Amino acid sequence: MSTSFGFDLATHLVTGPAGTLPVAPSDPLARRFLMLLEGECLEENIAAVAQRYDLCRQRYYQLRQDYLQGGVAALAPEKTGPKTNYRRTDQLVRQILRYRFLDPEISPEVITQKLKQTKFTVSQRTVSRVIADYSIKGVSPALS
Repeated sequence: MSTSFGFDLATHLVTGPAGTLPVAPSDPLARRFLMLLEGECLEENIAAVAQRYDLCRQRYYQLRQDYLQGGVAALAPEKTGPKTNYRRTDQLVRQILRYRFLDPEISPEVITQKLKQTKFTVSQRTVSRVIADYSIKGVSPALS
């Protein structure tokens, strides 16, 4: 580096003119913040800085934007994948329970068929799981 400040990824130490400061390897907030410091304050090539931290240039700028909008807390890694249960909606669960309470002997296969006729996208396994989750007697999820 061209200055006396830097973060060593191998030793997890921030080094400056007055000494060093350890950074826990399991602290993603600190690593991301240090990357932004290097990229914004040390006249480094952004692509090279991002690559040192195993990120791409585009991700660097996404994190920079997150930081500018929400501070260091916005740099926290978020859960990946769907944020909501898009298949097993509250409306679908209510319909499954409604069919089951109207006819306690109705099978998950028949409930699935009725739901598909009313334009719900649902599998028999999902119907069995809902029934099992609500402890409705008469069906086992293993039967599906």
